[in-house]
Amino acid sequence: MVPAAPRLILGLLVLSLCCEACKKVIFRVPSELEADTLVGRVDLKECLPSAEFISSTDENFKILEDGSVYTTSTISLSAERKTFTILLNDIQEHVQKKIHVSLVKEEKKTQTEKTRHTRDTVLKRTKRRWGPIPSVMIENSLGPFPLQIQQVQSDTAQNYTIYYSASGPGIDQDPKGLFYIERETGNIFATRAVDREQYPSFQIICFATTPDGYSPEVPLVHTIRIEDDNDNAPYFTQDLFEFSVPENSKPGIIVGKVTAEDRDEPYTLHTALKYRIVSQNPPIPPAFSLHGDTGVISVASPQLDREVESGYLLLIEARDMAGQPFGLCTTGTVTIRIEDTNDNAPSFRQTQYEVRVEENRVNVEILRISVVDLDEPRSPASGAVFEIIRGNDDRSFEITTDRNTNEGVLCVVKGLDYETAKQRVLVIAVNNEAPYMLAPHSQQVSQSTSSVTVHVIDVDEGPVFKPCLLRIDVKECEDIGTSIGRYVAEDPETGNSEGICYRIAPGQCNWISIDEKSGEVRTIRVLDRDVAEMRQGQCNITVLAIDRNGKTGTGTIQVVIQPGNKNYPRILKTDYIMCRDRKPICLTAQDGDASPYSAPFVYRITDRNLASSWKITRHNDNSVYLSPKGDIPFGTYEIPVSVTDNGGKVGETRVKVNYCDCLTPTECNGQTRVPREGNVTLGVWAILAMILGSLLLLLILITICGCCGTGVMHRHVTDDCANHNLIISNTEAPGEEVMDHNIIPLQTTTDQGGYGIKTGDQQTFESVKGRGHTLESVKGGGHQTLGSVKEGGGQTMMDTCRYSYSEWHNFTHPRLGEKVHLCRQDEEQKHSEDYLLSYHYEGKGSLAGSVGCCSDQHEEEALDFLDQLEPKFRTLAEACVKR
Repeated sequence: MVPAAPRLILGLLVLSLCCEACKKVIFRVPSELEADTLVGRVDLKECLPSAEFISSTDENFKILEDGSVYTTSTISLSAERKTFTILLNDIQEHVQKKIHVSLVKEEKKTQTEKTRHTRDTVLKRTKRRWGPIPSVMIENSLGPFPLQIQQVQSDTAQNYTIYYSASGPGIDQDPKGLFYIERETGNIFATRAVDREQYPSFQIICFATTPDGYSPEVPLVHTIRIEDDNDNAPYFTQDLFEFSVPENSKPGIIVGKVTAEDRDEPYTLHTALKYRIVSQNPPIPPAFSLHGDTGVISVASPQLDREVESGYLLLIEARDMAGQPFGLCTTGTVTIRIEDTNDNAPSFRQTQYEVRVEENRVNVEILRISVVDLDEPRSPASGAVFEIIRGNDDRSFEITTDRNTNEGVLCVVKGLDYETAKQRVLVIAVNNEAPYMLAPHSQQVSQSTSSVTVHVIDVDEGPVFKPCLLRIDVKECEDIGTSIGRYVAEDPETGNSEGICYRIAPGQCNWISIDEKSGEVRTIRVLDRDVAEMRQGQCNITVLAIDRNGKTGTGTIQVVIQPGNKNYPRILKTDYIMCRDRKPICLTAQDGDASPYSAPFVYRITDRNLASSWKITRHNDNSVYLSPKGDIPFGTYEIPVSVTDNGGKVGETRVKVNYCDCLTPTECNGQTRVPREGNVTLGVWAILAMILGSLLLLLILITICGCCGTGVMHRHVTDDCANHNLIISNTEAPGEEVMDHNIIPLQTTTDQGGYGIKTGDQQTFESVKGRGHTLESVKGGGHQTLGSVKEGGGQTMMDTCRYSYSEWHNFTHPRLGEKVHLCRQDEEQKHSEDYLLSYHYEGKGSLAGSVGCCSDQHEEEALDFLDQLEPKFRTLAEACVKR
């Protein structure tokens, strides 16, 4: 069959199972299928003769009306079988049938089959096929119909059938019956005229079959193109085009663009459009131009004046065939509105006005001023803005714009005074809200102004205070009845204060009074800036002035209380606890007065006795440190401290200090802590009592020994003499204890007049500085032995190691004084001030300190073991430390 279609591969129909059941069809095909390849044909009429819609579930296949199955793209059968479904729908009867199609790969042929196929191929005749050019059918052809389009022929087939499809905007419409083919001749005919806008082209698929229904040749695809006819006139995209342009625009300014379209074939003369302005209203002069190809409207006249013409109406034509006279055309309407600009300055209707107003009237309208403006009403170009440019220095007048009438409203906002000025002259200018724009070919105009003369009418008015607000500064705590100022008013008509009486308006704070005749202001209470009625130390009082006619004027007195020195400074906290570390106490004072009657403060201890043992050190303007000067006993001290503020006012506070034997203040619990045993500080009377008791006991012993003893007292003292006395070895390291038979251990006297134990020395008092004195061996230097004191003709006597009280006293008293004198001198024989010293806690380590000038020890023994003693030995350890 000629003409031939492109190369197609025809699959082999192996088995058809649709027949009555319409369920399954199997095709055996090669593993590779190209696009537009005929796979096979299915008998659709046997399943659903009235099928109106045929589709495939696989988009890679398309189904024609005669049941032919074609591929739409290249398909590779990777699996042995590929399946899809053909859907047949009868829309009117609502019936749907399904045909399942399976594609199976062809089996490889054996060598015998390949040889037979080769022989058949050599013997088979192959025809050359040609692809015809597309047929052309004129749109809206007049016939006669049926109109022959093309003829196809086949040498082997005698019957021809076609299947066609249309492409275009009306593809969903059924073109059935538009073309047909003669089964005997193969001639293709059109049955009626075709609209190209609905069906731009058709594809005709021709089939050639033998009388028994066999198709010896592949189908032929033929295209029929509908040639366009200029049967559509152009049309505008809008029924009405609306644009605007400012007045006085320059020529060439683009106003807008009109657009038309044509449904004929694009890019042909049938759709080549030309635009032109048919008419303009108003017609003279031409104000706009239109570009023929683009439809752009531009300004053509430089004299677009809104005040002359506020708008234009244009009639526009669009014609196809490039604007040739035989082309089809249409018209559209364009309206152009001329926008207003402020090219007209406002002007006053009158240049002079005169008005009258009573003095002291406030917020009263006195005049309305109208203007003329040719610009568009109620727009920024015509909106008036008024301004008083002269005569309103005190801002007594104000002018605003009434938006409804565009008038200027002149008002008095501050009362006028007839006595000051009987007449006021105002100069008022007017502008627009929008800036002024000078029109082309016009001259600049000057600003429009108008003068208003205001005549002030005299009225009888009340007294006036000058100033209306009087500030009076008063010192705090002034005496009652103190004159603090004078506040008077004047009669505006007479200019004096005669006949005016004064009083304070009710409901004011009752701190001051004003004399009814003279206006003198006095205090009636002691002024205090800390009371609730005073706000930030001031009080405002309204005063009334009344003239003979009963007219009243008001004024305000502002009483400002200056700070005074009325409060005594005092220490905030008065109870403290001081531990053995004697950390200074910080004392802080407070004064209720403000500067300069508060800080800096001056602190002083008023008790002389306590001032000798306590000292004050400055910290800052408000605080000081209180600390003891030297060693003081534990106990509670009440220290009177005076504080003087910067104004000289003195306040005294008693500070209670609990000097406690503690490490932290919490150990005292608010009470004086009793020192531990072995660290007791004895008073003077206790020491005297101990001395007297010791002397009495010694006297009794001497008396008994004197009565019982016989023979001569030897000068030597045996070892037993030391057994009844306290021996101080002063040996702090392990070693041999030495006892000299000629040494009598002594008790040293303290500054309190009693006996004390001197610790920390490595030598006894008897061997200080290498000069030891015994009862028997004291020689020279005016020293006496106990034997020399005893009378008996120069014969020494032995009294069992006991002497009388007088002998003991005469022997010990001068030597004890000498020892004390030596202990109170340093190595340079100068008087030493640290014989009795206070040894403080010096940090971590031994609590034992230096023993002062009385010690010849040059190296301190390590006493670190005292830090690890058990609690019951702590008292013993503290006994070894002289505080």
